[in-house]
Amino acid sequence: MDTSLAWLNDYLDRPVTADEADHLLTRSGFPIEEHRDLPGGDSFLDVEVTSNRGDCLNHIGLARECAAGSGRTLVMPADPEHRVGAAIGGDLTLEIRDAETCPRFTARLIRGVKVGPSPDWLVQRLEAVGQRSINNVVDVTNFVMLETGHPCHVFDLGKLRGRSLIVRNARKGEKLTTLDGQARELHETDVVVADSEGATSLAGVIGGADSEVSDDTTTVVFEMATWHPVRVRTSGRRHKVSTDAAYRFERGVSPLGIDAAAERAVALIAALGGGEASADSLDAGGPPPERPVVELRTDRCSRMIGLEISTQEQAELLSKLEMDVSEVGEGTLRCTVPHFRGDLTREIDLIEEVARLKGLDAVPIMSKLPVTPHAPRPADRGEQELARALCGLGFYETVTFSFVSPEVGEQFLPNGARTVAVDDDRRKAEPTLRPSVLPGLMGCRKGNQDARSTDGGLRLFEFASAFAQTESGESTERRVAALLADVPGSGPKRSDDERAEGVRLMRGAIEAMVKAVGGTEAELAVEPAAAPHAGFDADVCGQFRLGPVVLGHFGLASSEALKRFDLEVPVVLAEVDLAPLRAMYPPRAITHALPAYPPADRDVSLVVDESVRYAEIESVVAASELEGLESVAFGGIYRGKQLGSGKKSVTIRLRFRDDSRTLRREEVEPRLGRLYEAAKAEIGAEVRA
Repeated sequence: MDTSLAWLNDYLDRPVTADEADHLLTRSGFPIEEHRDLPGGDSFLDVEVTSNRGDCLNHIGLARECAAGSGRTLVMPADPEHRVGAAIGGDLTLEIRDAETCPRFTARLIRGVKVGPSPDWLVQRLEAVGQRSINNVVDVTNFVMLETGHPCHVFDLGKLRGRSLIVRNARKGEKLTTLDGQARELHETDVVVADSEGATSLAGVIGGADSEVSDDTTTVVFEMATWHPVRVRTSGRRHKVSTDAAYRFERGVSPLGIDAAAERAVALIAALGGGEASADSLDAGGPPPERPVVELRTDRCSRMIGLEISTQEQAELLSKLEMDVSEVGEGTLRCTVPHFRGDLTREIDLIEEVARLKGLDAVPIMSKLPVTPHAPRPADRGEQELARALCGLGFYETVTFSFVSPEVGEQFLPNGARTVAVDDDRRKAEPTLRPSVLPGLMGCRKGNQDARSTDGGLRLFEFASAFAQTESGESTERRVAALLADVPGSGPKRSDDERAEGVRLMRGAIEAMVKAVGGTEAELAVEPAAAPHAGFDADVCGQFRLGPVVLGHFGLASSEALKRFDLEVPVVLAEVDLAPLRAMYPPRAITHALPAYPPADRDVSLVVDESVRYAEIESVVAASELEGLESVAFGGIYRGKQLGSGKKSVTIRLRFRDDSRTLRREEVEPRLGRLYEAAKAEIGAEVRA
């Protein structure tokens, strides 16, 4: 913030010297980056203002900080005498089509203005901070912005077609020549202030040349508004234009401060230009925000700072910042935050203000810092167990980049979502936040392939965040576990059996993760599903389910994904949400007494259609309610000419046991017979000898 010391002293009951201002502002958290003397006894100060303190991007805000730290009194400027004329009437209309984008928009008329040079005092104030004088009307807008922190703009009423102001989104292909002489093609997400025929300014960023005030102007439309910070920042970056107004709007400008700032600006224009201000104003937008109320526990404030500060002193310190402070209960202060301090929303924010005003040099420095160690949170330990389980299965952990190219982002984008991109010249090739962690693993696999560092058995995993946007524009971030494993085999080609084995290995890895955090009794359901994005093969994709919650998806990588990363070996992919897995930890351990009698194991091979899923076979076994059945395990799959086209043989291993005696063959066989009949009836299975 470029600051004039003489200008700063206009708002203090007792002036400060340059050294005093340097000390007071630095002590309050606003260090001085440059200090130089100016002609006439003035001094220039370049004050560093953090992004959360937009209220100090003006001379009154900095004077308020000097007053709070020195016992001085802030003196608000008096408006000059000026003439007030007729109401606006039908001379101007105002319409806002999106109150969220423009929380408040006000407009006044100053009729009979004579545009000309500014008085010496105004020219000196602007030149002291590096501003060039233009004319008395435009100079007032710059002066008021630097004085109060409220950007404003003026239009020539005679140049507004239809004598109307409309706040709306730009139309596709709409053109606007701005005050810097640049002809710009607007984007549909740009917000503009328009007249009845077209855009007249890029809202919150820069005005338009077609409606600017000139020497021929006689009636000025004065506008002061507030804009959505993100929309202003987006438009400024898109058009590569940065202005003092946009810089302030990006950091937040309170709609509650408009009235006083606008009244002062209108009074100055009318006084310096000899015009008459309209008796009323046009005012539109959403409902005014309420001033936040935050409670402060004074004992907690003292503990956090490490210095005993009385309740009365804390109240006095906060009152210096124009807070309305009252005591509710013993040791609790209720603080109504001033409208210009949008950064104060929590108790800890008030504690920081008390420490800042008390002076950080008053906080004692301990020779030893007390530290109380705590055990890792269960969720964090759960993630450690997941990583340990995967490492035990031969997976290597990776750390890959969070950005991908737009083409890769679209390929791995979940259905129904949109990519999130950054507008940054340093990220020209990869400006898109990854919607999936899988592209990073595939890129890592490609690096290993190029280095010939693996023989085709590589397994990778990573725990990281994936980013996307909903159709409504809401940003989402998911922490996921992404896995990649080569399909077993040698050479670039793989048989169907080898691909199936790779899919089973990935399923087993996910099941091992679930049991690592949920215990051996944790059940994971696996079922076919549509591919969530084009990175998976649409014909070989499934989903994991924990009860009603879909945990994630797994399957072969699509041929398009393999081609994009130039992978010679087919790979199996999986991506699951970490939150449900972390929440399962610690695992539930269930113990059983060791069996006293041996089991009776039977391998059953069922010939079924290719379309029959293993889950259907498990369902048939469960529905058969076989007495003494202890477990069911997958044995293998066989395909051959002797089975016929479209057939496969699925082998399952059944384990029977009786806790009181050894089972005999003639007891087990009838139970199997019931299973054979049920399998034939339900899924058309035949028993393979």
